[in-house]
Amino acid sequence: MARLNIADGETIIHVEGLKNSFGEQIVHDGLDLDVRRGEIIGVVGGSGTGKSVLMRSIIGLQTPDQGNVEVFGEPMIGREEYEAQQVRKRWGVLFQGGALFSTLTVAENVQVPIREFYPQIDGQLLDEIAAYKVAMTGLPPEAGPKYPSELSGGMRKRAGLARALALDPQLLFLDEPTAGLDPIGAAAFDALISALQKTLGLTVFLITHDLDTLYAICDRVAVLADKRVIAVGTIPELLALDHPWIQEYFNGPRGRVASEAAQREAAKDNRG
Repeated sequence: MARLNIADGETIIHVEGLKNSFGEQIVHDGLDLDVRRGEIIGVVGGSGTGKSVLMRSIIGLQTPDQGNVEVFGEPMIGREEYEAQQVRKRWGVLFQGGALFSTLTVAENVQVPIREFYPQIDGQLLDEIAAYKVAMTGLPPEAGPKYPSELSGGMRKRAGLARALALDPQLLFLDEPTAGLDPIGAAAFDALISALQKTLGLTVFLITHDLDTLYAICDRVAVLADKRVIAVGTIPELLALDHPWIQEYFNGPRGRVASEAAQREAAKDNRG
Protein backbone atom coordinates (compact mmCIF):
# COMPACT_ATOMS: atom_id res chain seq x y z
CA MET A 1 0.00 0.00 0.00
CA ALA A 2 1.29 3.47 -0.83
CA ARG A 3 1.83 5.33 2.43
CA LEU A 4 0.79 8.91 2.94
CA ASN A 5 3.45 11.58 2.72
CA ILE A 6 3.21 13.29 6.09
CA ALA A 7 5.41 16.17 5.03
CA ASP A 8 5.25 18.68 7.81
CA GLY A 9 5.19 16.22 10.72
CA GLU A 10 2.95 18.57 12.70
CA THR A 11 1.81 17.02 15.96
CA ILE A 12 -1.98 16.94 16.32
CA ILE A 13 -2.15 14.87 19.53
CA HIS A 14 0.55 15.07 22.19
CA VAL A 15 0.36 12.82 25.24
CA GLU A 16 3.12 13.01 27.83
CA GLY A 17 3.64 11.24 31.15
CA LEU A 18 0.09 9.89 31.28
CA LYS A 19 -0.91 7.89 34.34
CA ASN A 20 -4.32 6.25 34.73
CA SER A 21 -5.39 3.98 37.54
CA PHE A 22 -8.57 2.41 38.87
CA GLY A 23 -8.13 1.81 42.58
CA GLU A 24 -4.91 -0.13 42.98
CA GLN A 25 -4.83 -1.17 39.32
CA ILE A 26 -2.43 1.02 37.34
CA VAL A 27 -3.34 0.99 33.64
CA HIS A 28 -0.89 3.60 32.31
CA ASP A 29 2.28 4.83 33.95
CA GLY A 30 4.39 7.38 32.08
CA LEU A 31 2.70 6.89 28.71
CA ASP A 32 3.90 9.15 25.85
CA LEU A 33 2.49 9.39 22.33
CA ASP A 34 2.51 11.88 19.45
CA VAL A 35 0.10 11.67 16.50
CA ARG A 36 0.99 13.51 13.30
CA ARG A 37 -1.31 15.50 11.07
CA GLY A 38 -2.73 13.50 8.17
CA GLU A 39 -1.79 10.02 9.34
CA ILE A 40 -3.85 6.99 10.23
CA ILE A 41 -2.29 5.64 13.40
CA GLY A 42 -3.34 2.24 14.68
CA VAL A 43 -3.25 1.58 18.42
CA VAL A 44 -2.79 -2.05 19.47
CA GLY A 45 -2.09 -3.96 22.65
CA GLY A 46 -3.22 -6.94 24.65
CA SER A 47 -6.39 -7.02 26.73
CA GLY A 48 -6.14 -4.70 29.72
CA THR A 49 -3.43 -2.46 28.28
CA GLY A 50 -5.82 0.49 28.26
CA LYS A 51 -6.32 1.30 24.59
CA SER A 52 -9.83 2.66 25.11
CA VAL A 53 -8.76 4.36 28.35
CA LEU A 54 -6.08 6.18 26.38
CA MET A 55 -8.63 7.39 23.85
CA ARG A 56 -11.02 8.43 26.60
CA SER A 57 -8.21 10.37 28.29
CA ILE A 58 -7.52 12.26 25.08
CA ILE A 59 -11.14 13.16 24.40
CA GLY A 60 -11.89 14.14 27.99
CA LEU A 61 -14.07 11.26 29.17
CA GLN A 62 -11.37 10.04 31.56
CA THR A 63 -9.41 12.34 33.87
CA PRO A 64 -5.85 11.03 34.23
CA ASP A 65 -4.09 10.89 37.57
CA GLN A 66 -1.06 12.59 36.04
CA GLY A 67 0.23 13.75 32.69
CA ASN A 68 -0.42 16.18 29.89
CA VAL A 69 -2.71 15.90 26.86
CA GLU A 70 -2.70 18.43 24.04
CA VAL A 71 -4.89 18.34 20.93
CA PHE A 72 -4.31 20.85 18.11
CA GLY A 73 -1.73 22.43 20.42
CA GLU A 74 -4.37 23.08 23.09
CA PRO A 75 -4.07 21.60 26.62
CA MET A 76 -7.10 19.43 27.38
CA ILE A 77 -6.73 18.68 31.10
CA GLY A 78 -8.11 21.20 33.55
CA ARG A 79 -9.61 23.46 30.87
CA GLU A 80 -12.77 25.48 31.32
CA GLU A 81 -15.66 23.59 29.75
CA TYR A 82 -16.35 26.25 27.12
CA GLU A 83 -12.70 26.27 26.04
CA ALA A 84 -12.57 22.48 25.86
CA GLN A 85 -15.76 22.41 23.79
CA GLN A 86 -14.15 24.66 21.16
CA VAL A 87 -11.52 21.98 20.64
CA ARG A 88 -13.91 19.02 20.86
CA LYS A 89 -16.02 20.25 17.96
CA ARG A 90 -12.96 19.79 15.75
CA TRP A 91 -13.00 16.01 16.21
CA GLY A 92 -15.44 13.15 15.77
CA VAL A 93 -15.66 9.84 17.65
CA LEU A 94 -16.92 6.42 16.62
CA PHE A 95 -17.30 4.34 19.78
CA GLN A 96 -17.41 0.55 19.86
CA GLY A 97 -20.62 -0.74 18.36
CA GLY A 98 -21.60 2.71 17.11
CA ALA A 99 -23.10 3.84 20.47
CA LEU A 100 -26.15 5.26 18.70
CA PHE A 101 -29.14 6.57 20.64
CA SER A 102 -31.71 3.79 20.27
CA THR A 103 -34.72 6.13 20.50
CA LEU A 104 -33.49 8.37 17.66
CA THR A 105 -33.43 7.62 13.95
CA VAL A 106 -30.13 7.50 12.10
CA ALA A 107 -30.69 11.03 10.78
CA GLU A 108 -31.56 12.30 14.25
CA ASN A 109 -28.43 10.66 15.65
CA VAL A 110 -26.32 12.47 13.08
CA GLN A 111 -27.99 15.75 14.02
CA VAL A 112 -27.17 15.42 17.76
CA PRO A 113 -23.68 17.03 17.66
CA ILE A 114 -24.86 19.69 15.23
CA ARG A 115 -27.73 20.68 17.52
CA GLU A 116 -25.31 20.76 20.47
CA PHE A 117 -22.77 23.10 18.89
CA TYR A 118 -24.95 24.99 16.39
CA PRO A 119 -28.46 25.23 17.88
CA GLN A 120 -29.36 28.08 15.51
CA ILE A 121 -29.41 25.82 12.42
CA ASP A 122 -32.96 25.26 11.20
CA GLY A 123 -34.62 21.90 10.74
CA GLN A 124 -34.49 21.79 6.94
CA LEU A 125 -30.76 22.40 6.85
CA LEU A 126 -30.25 19.83 9.60
CA ASP A 127 -32.09 17.26 7.50
CA GLU A 128 -29.96 18.10 4.46
CA ILE A 129 -26.70 17.84 6.40
CA ALA A 130 -27.74 14.52 7.93
CA ALA A 131 -28.68 13.11 4.53
CA TYR A 132 -25.31 14.18 3.15
CA LYS A 133 -23.38 12.55 6.01
CA VAL A 134 -25.39 9.35 5.67
CA ALA A 135 -24.56 9.24 1.96
CA MET A 136 -20.86 9.89 2.67
CA THR A 137 -20.64 6.67 4.63
CA GLY A 138 -22.20 4.55 1.91
CA LEU A 139 -25.60 4.09 3.51
CA PRO A 140 -28.69 4.28 1.27
CA PRO A 141 -31.05 7.28 1.69
CA GLU A 142 -33.71 5.07 3.25
CA ALA A 143 -31.39 4.40 6.22
CA GLY A 144 -31.90 7.95 7.51
CA PRO A 145 -35.45 7.48 8.89
CA LYS A 146 -34.67 4.07 10.40
CA TYR A 147 -33.86 3.32 14.01
CA PRO A 148 -30.60 1.57 14.98
CA SER A 149 -32.50 -1.62 15.85
CA GLU A 150 -33.64 -1.82 12.22
CA LEU A 151 -30.07 -1.84 10.87
CA SER A 152 -27.49 -4.57 10.48
CA GLY A 153 -24.30 -4.38 12.53
CA GLY A 154 -22.32 -3.03 9.60
CA MET A 155 -24.92 -0.39 8.87
CA ARG A 156 -24.92 0.71 12.52
CA LYS A 157 -21.15 1.18 12.29
CA ARG A 158 -21.61 3.38 9.25
CA ALA A 159 -24.37 5.33 10.95
CA GLY A 160 -22.07 5.92 13.92
CA LEU A 161 -19.39 7.08 11.49
CA ALA A 162 -21.87 9.48 9.85
CA ARG A 163 -22.52 11.02 13.27
CA ALA A 164 -18.75 11.24 13.93
CA LEU A 165 -18.40 13.20 10.67
CA ALA A 166 -21.34 15.51 11.40
CA LEU A 167 -19.22 18.56 12.29
CA ASP A 168 -16.69 18.16 9.45
CA PRO A 169 -13.93 17.16 11.89
CA GLN A 170 -10.22 17.37 11.25
CA LEU A 171 -9.53 14.47 13.62
CA LEU A 172 -11.36 11.16 13.84
CA PHE A 173 -11.24 8.68 16.74
CA LEU A 174 -12.30 5.12 15.93
CA ASP A 175 -12.60 2.46 18.65
CA GLU A 176 -12.57 -1.06 17.19
CA PRO A 177 -14.47 0.00 14.05
CA THR A 178 -14.38 -3.43 12.38
CA ALA A 179 -15.10 -5.56 15.47
CA GLY A 180 -17.97 -7.94 14.82
CA LEU A 181 -17.91 -7.50 11.05
CA ASP A 182 -17.32 -10.35 8.63
CA PRO A 183 -14.11 -10.16 6.56
CA ILE A 184 -15.85 -8.64 3.54
CA GLY A 185 -17.64 -6.03 5.64
CA ALA A 186 -14.45 -5.23 7.55
CA ALA A 187 -12.47 -4.76 4.32
CA ALA A 188 -15.20 -2.49 2.95
CA PHE A 189 -15.14 -0.41 6.13
CA ASP A 190 -11.34 -0.13 5.93
CA ALA A 191 -11.64 1.07 2.33
CA LEU A 192 -14.26 3.63 3.40
CA ILE A 193 -12.03 5.02 6.17
CA SER A 194 -9.07 5.23 3.80
CA ALA A 195 -11.12 7.02 1.14
CA LEU A 196 -12.60 9.49 3.64
CA GLN A 197 -9.16 10.17 5.12
CA LYS A 198 -7.74 11.03 1.72
CA THR A 199 -10.77 13.03 0.58
CA LEU A 200 -11.22 15.03 3.77
CA GLY A 201 -7.59 15.23 4.89
CA LEU A 202 -8.40 13.60 8.22
CA THR A 203 -6.05 12.54 10.96
CA VAL A 204 -7.27 9.18 12.27
CA PHE A 205 -6.63 7.63 15.70
CA LEU A 206 -7.74 4.02 15.34
CA ILE A 207 -7.91 1.37 18.07
CA THR A 208 -8.06 -2.10 16.58
CA HIS A 209 -7.25 -5.79 16.99
CA ASP A 210 -7.66 -6.32 13.26
CA LEU A 211 -4.32 -7.12 11.63
CA ASP A 212 -5.83 -6.72 8.17
CA THR A 213 -6.80 -3.14 9.07
CA LEU A 214 -3.28 -2.39 10.33
CA TYR A 215 -1.70 -3.63 7.12
CA ALA A 216 -4.31 -2.12 4.81
CA ILE A 217 -4.69 1.47 5.98
CA CYS A 218 -2.44 2.41 8.92
CA ASP A 219 0.60 4.59 8.33
CA ARG A 220 2.05 3.87 11.76
CA VAL A 221 1.17 1.59 14.67
CA ALA A 222 1.52 2.39 18.39
CA VAL A 223 1.98 -0.65 20.64
CA LEU A 224 0.72 -0.52 24.25
CA ALA A 225 2.40 -2.85 26.73
CA ASP A 226 4.00 -2.59 30.15
CA LYS A 227 1.64 0.34 31.01
CA ARG A 228 2.98 2.60 28.25
CA VAL A 229 3.56 2.91 24.51
CA ILE A 230 6.60 0.70 23.99
CA ALA A 231 7.01 1.39 20.26
CA VAL A 232 5.57 3.48 17.42
CA GLY A 233 6.38 2.97 13.77
CA THR A 234 5.53 1.31 10.50
CA ILE A 235 4.92 -2.42 10.64
CA PRO A 236 8.37 -3.21 9.13
CA GLU A 237 9.94 -1.00 11.80
CA LEU A 238 8.03 -2.82 14.54
CA LEU A 239 8.99 -6.21 13.14
CA ALA A 240 12.65 -5.25 13.54
CA LEU A 241 12.15 -5.03 17.33
CA ASP A 242 12.63 -8.04 19.59
CA HIS A 243 9.84 -7.37 22.09
CA PRO A 244 8.04 -10.72 22.64
CA TRP A 245 4.49 -9.34 22.37
CA ILE A 246 5.25 -7.51 19.12
CA GLN A 247 6.83 -10.61 17.60
CA GLU A 248 4.00 -12.87 18.72
CA TYR A 249 1.36 -10.44 17.46
CA PHE A 250 2.79 -9.65 14.02
CA ASN A 251 4.61 -12.94 13.34
CA GLY A 252 1.93 -15.28 14.63
CA PRO A 253 -0.31 -17.25 12.24
CA ARG A 254 -2.87 -14.45 11.85
CA GLY A 255 -0.14 -11.87 11.39
CA ARG A 256 1.47 -13.90 8.61
CA VAL A 257 -1.88 -14.29 6.85
CA ALA A 258 -2.54 -10.54 7.06
CA SER A 259 0.98 -9.77 5.79
CA GLU A 260 0.58 -12.10 2.82
CA ALA A 261 -2.82 -10.58 1.99
CA ALA A 262 -1.32 -7.09 2.09
CA GLN A 263 1.52 -8.16 -0.19
CA ARG A 264 -0.97 -9.59 -2.69
CA GLU A 265 -2.94 -6.34 -2.67
CA ALA A 266 0.23 -4.30 -3.14
CA ALA A 267 1.24 -6.47 -6.09
CA LYS A 268 -2.22 -6.08 -7.59
CA ASP A 269 -2.02 -2.29 -7.21
CA ASN A 270 1.40 -2.22 -8.86
CA ARG A 271 0.13 -4.24 -11.82
CA GLY A 272 -2.82 -1.86 -12.12
